[in-house]
Amino acid sequence: MSINHAAVDRLIDSMSFTQKVGQLNQRLFGWKSVERNAAGRLVASDELKQEIDRWGGLGALYGLLRADPWSGQHWGNGIRPEERPEAVAVVQQTVLERGAHGIGVLLSEEAPHGHQALGGAVLPTNLGLGATFDSQGVQEAEAAVAAELAASGIHIALVSGLDIARDPRWGRCEECFGEDPLMASRMCEAIVTGMQGEHRSKVGRGGVAVVLKHLAAQGEAVGGRNGQSAVLGPHDLHEIHLPPVAAGVRAGALGFMAAYNDIDSVPCCANPWLLEDYLRDQLGFDGIVMADGLAVDRLEDMAGSIPAAGRAALLAGVDVSLWDEGFARLEEYVDDEQVAAAVDTALRRVLELKAMFGLLPEDGADTAAIAMPDADAIAQATADGREQAKRMAREAITLINDGRSAVTLDSIRGVLTDAQAGPVIVAGPFADDFGCFLGDYTAPLPADEQSSIYRQLVARLGKDRVCLAAKPSDVSADRWASAAAVVFVCGSTSERSYDSEFDDNGAAKAVAEYGATCGEGVDLSDIRLPWRQDDMLGEVAALTTAPIVSVAVCGRAHVLTDVLERSAVTIWAGYAGQYGPQAVADVLVDGADMSGRLPVTLPAYPAAIPVRYNDRQSAAHVYKDAAEPILRGFGYGAGSLAAVTFSEMHADTQSHPGEVLVQVTAHADDHGAAGAVNLFAHVSGGRRIPRLAMLVDSVYMDLNAGERRDIAFHVPCDRLRDVGDGQVQVTCTLDGDSTHTVTATLPGEY
Repeated sequence: MSINHAAVDRLIDSMSFTQKVGQLNQRLFGWKSVERNAAGRLVASDELKQEIDRWGGLGALYGLLRADPWSGQHWGNGIRPEERPEAVAVVQQTVLERGAHGIGVLLSEEAPHGHQALGGAVLPTNLGLGATFDSQGVQEAEAAVAAELAASGIHIALVSGLDIARDPRWGRCEECFGEDPLMASRMCEAIVTGMQGEHRSKVGRGGVAVVLKHLAAQGEAVGGRNGQSAVLGPHDLHEIHLPPVAAGVRAGALGFMAAYNDIDSVPCCANPWLLEDYLRDQLGFDGIVMADGLAVDRLEDMAGSIPAAGRAALLAGVDVSLWDEGFARLEEYVDDEQVAAAVDTALRRVLELKAMFGLLPEDGADTAAIAMPDADAIAQATADGREQAKRMAREAITLINDGRSAVTLDSIRGVLTDAQAGPVIVAGPFADDFGCFLGDYTAPLPADEQSSIYRQLVARLGKDRVCLAAKPSDVSADRWASAAAVVFVCGSTSERSYDSEFDDNGAAKAVAEYGATCGEGVDLSDIRLPWRQDDMLGEVAALTTAPIVSVAVCGRAHVLTDVLERSAVTIWAGYAGQYGPQAVADVLVDGADMSGRLPVTLPAYPAAIPVRYNDRQSAAHVYKDAAEPILRGFGYGAGSLAAVTFSEMHADTQSHPGEVLVQVTAHADDHGAAGAVNLFAHVSGGRRIPRLAMLVDSVYMDLNAGERRDIAFHVPCDRLRDVGDGQVQVTCTLDGDSTHTVTATLPGEY
């Protein structure tokens, strides 16, 4: 919907200072804005009415449909899919009736890997999506999520994507697409294009506005401690953490969320260089900046008071708050000309966003004519989202054994599908667990939609043949001795329980012994598998001579050294979403391809971290007690394009000004294959210590049996050198394989 700028101007001129400030606030928890009356119908809560009356309207409302342990909303008390139209209508009508200017409220929802609401489809977390290296697939999946949100009357999707997984101790690694800035950039572009459409074409027309989070460098926090200081210089900030930001702006993102952390002592929520000079002046961003939850109030110690914290954030470039008190206290600065001007600037951005969704009254009308949700459209969009979740779960599965075992997955599959073979034992703490696949920021799913690897194998191989051993003693020694194969399901979980304790921003606060081991608020000092799972696997290996297939369901780069040593085959599943168990069973029983690649470096030792593929110096042979600290490198995937050979690789620096063109021919065998082929580069020369490697391009391809295809990689020269570097030599390798290498020289005129 087009923006009537004259109408926006008139609205701004007609508002009191209090009403203006109210449009910048997003203080309420949306699930508290409605309640059920004696007849069970949804009605506006007193809390909602009081907030509208206080401000003469409502700017934005967070999480109306959210359901999870923090909100306390579940299938027994939350808003069901069929009730979404009623809930949205109650809120919008109440805002229009009680507000002073007939302006609707922006509804924002968490959608980091699907809509966090009852009935919403659950995609793999970003770490799982990153393993696909399939940005087009992510774009299609996010388009389906946006269709569900839009059909439900939601306007803003809060989506993780900017963060880079730089330290596995950080609990929010699962929200990152991995450790590489190029892949994060492409995935952010996919999110924005999928949800908003090309050139924002779907905003207000079946799509939603995206607020990308978190800006910026939150993954660089010292020690992997959530929200703490990012200690890095401006070059690495621009090279590692800001490329996804620039990609989001290029794609047309309508919002960014300013992060909790500081960069070199300056908080992101009060950083005018980041939010104004870089984001708006340099990149040309024209949308809204939203603060992270209570991040404005966290500025109190710096600013001296809560009101001053609100003022500092506003003047630095924050437009919309989240749950905090600081922006509400902006009323106290009615006589501050600088604040008044900044309020008008932020208000204009908010109203222009509202105009895109038809939340402003048309000329001559007293109130906005707001389209209400349609239950049939919600159901169809949710069904489409589930199909996308299934596809992305399959693409995320990654084979990380190295093929040196005498027992192959094919041979194990033959045993599994042989009804005359011995029992199949599914072991480990997550053998019959569903929640481990979902990640943080996930609504509860109905019991009939939950599954596990154990239940999937029972359905395919029969209950009489498949045994469950959550701990080794659950199965008799005779069964262990006669087992044909063992599937050991290990890893971590971000599942919260409804009796968990939380911080005021929803992060996990107190975690039980067998509670969440990953997610927001669950940073770890020891990244070995929790709960002594390595010891459990050792017990299993001592009980049986059957081949062991280990499935690592992980939201961070756990140390899997013992797992690989004791397993014939190891599969990395990330947090593959609600269809993760099915995707693993498809591989084990049906022979489905494993096209995934590791989006992070797996360390070999828990204390030899962080290690990243794109570090500037190698960590090998540095630690005397950990000579080889890397277990598996970024991009590793033993099953990805295993049926494809490459030849005729060459580089061209002349035909395309400003870029290096690398070409190679791919040839599929008689099985065909799908997956990503990655091009890495190492640069010699220039004035900086070069990175060990950089991912400079990635092409996802789907080859038919016997097909030959020429693949072209386009590498911008400005990714390979800085201004003034002079002549540099670029060595490109295919998937880090030294057998496919080409070298090019870039001249010094730059």
